[in-house]
Amino acid sequence: MTDETRHAFEHPQARAAATAPALRDRILLQDHVIEVEIGAFRSERGATQRLAFDIVAELTPSPPAGDDVDRILSYDRLTEAVADSLAVERLDLLETLAERIAERILAEPQAERVFVRIRKLDRGPGALGVEIMRAGPSTRPASRAPRPVVALVSAAAAARPASWRAALLNQEGPLLICVAADPIGFALDDAAVQGRIELLALDQAAWRLSAELPQVEVRDNRTEIDWAQRKGAPTIWAPARMAVSALDGPSGTGAADLAAWLAETLDAREIVLVGAAAPQTSRPLRRLPLPGEKA
Repeated sequence: MTDETRHAFEHPQARAAATAPALRDRILLQDHVIEVEIGAFRSERGATQRLAFDIVAELTPSPPAGDDVDRILSYDRLTEAVADSLAVERLDLLETLAERIAERILAEPQAERVFVRIRKLDRGPGALGVEIMRAGPSTRPASRAPRPVVALVSAAAAARPASWRAALLNQEGPLLICVAADPIGFALDDAAVQGRIELLALDQAAWRLSAELPQVEVRDNRTEIDWAQRKGAPTIWAPARMAVSALDGPSGTGAADLAAWLAETLDAREIVLVGAAAPQTSRPLRRLPLPGEKA
């Protein structure tokens, strides 16, 4: 049996390793099973069947990520490529589905080559399916997360969330909450150290607020925030990590500076003010009235 024939029946991970022009890092999704309606035969219409997905993405060479999730191709992008491709329309052919998945993955800047295998598990005594290999770059732009609403919550308002949480959490679309902290009460000669302490105070304020809003997770990196935006899940933002690592970071370490920077970075639809003064921003501003406060 030739290598070509043997590799044809290998798992995509083995084929990727055997056919790579040079050593490449890879991420994989294996035995990801989803029940969907698909197929060209009459017996496949109006009924669901199980599909198993195996995906291997080879990555472009890059410096070590340094344990920074924002510098890698997240595994979520593989599962999202599957879910998004299935959500567009009902398909007859696995080949079409595989092409769309590969195209979406190759739109990510870290992806260089992708292997996609899809198997129907319920059509016979064995699994039936297709496997494709595609190399980038894709002509399709990388998918963007939905535009969020950024909420700037003052320290005073954060201390009494019952007065605003229902109205704020009922906002349409993804929501990111930036909460201010009480002044730290001292000033240091070292501005860099002072700035780091102020950022850490904002992180602490975020975690304190999360105790009052247990249904909202604290997130501190772009990858998790993008995932939450795609899922429509609200976020309380702990800003220190992103602010420190950004190449073009916020103009200051106050909550207003950070909220304005986050809104620009994520192309937010608007900034909602909850007991807070308006920041300097090009984004539309809207005030959420609190009890005894005018809109």
